[in-house]
Amino acid sequence: MEPLLAIALGLGLSAACGFRIFVPLLVMSMAAQSGHLTLAPNLQWIGSEVALMVFAVATFFEVSAYYVPWVDNLLDVMATPVAVIAGILVMSAALGDIGEVSPALRWTLAAILGGGAAGITQGTTDVLRLVSTTTTGGLGNPLLATTENVTSLVLAAVAVLAPWLAVLLMGLVVYWLGKRAVKLFFVKKSRDPVQPAPLLPRSEWGSL
Repeated sequence: MEPLLAIALGLGLSAACGFRIFVPLLVMSMAAQSGHLTLAPNLQWIGSEVALMVFAVATFFEVSAYYVPWVDNLLDVMATPVAVIAGILVMSAALGDIGEVSPALRWTLAAILGGGAAGITQGTTDVLRLVSTTTTGGLGNPLLATTENVTSLVLAAVAVLAPWLAVLLMGLVVYWLGKRAVKLFFVKKSRDPVQPAPLLPRSEWGSL
């Protein structure tokens, strides 16, 4: 695999980790088992049958938990560092098919590119969910959770099948989510009641 193509593959999978941690790992495991993806030598365990079953069970519980009110916000706090680690992991695994690359260089690229992509998407969804919780009382969060589930799955699948398209899709999704978060934030600000200025006591009227 060409280096740039492998980086695009890793970026797509890493960005998907920011929406759901285990969905991209599950897709990567399935792709490795079917022969569509070659993993780094020290990360070939991702394509094992045991890993595939673990990722499938973990995906089920992760996806389900985001539909529980207020639990989704708690998961966002815990998921942020884990998503970055997952992004680094999938990026390093994707770079294992580009020939002779030193482990130090591979993990450095994985930390910068993979961790960065996962952190950006995870941070964007964190802000959007926080705004959704404060503006809708959590009623809009299930819709957001469904959007994240579908986006993570589609982004991971496209990354395996068409890496360059996944990078483009990642940029469009982050742009749309960021724009949506800003819009909801200003809607909330416009609905906040204006607090009247406090009245001065009569004893201080003479100083005006």
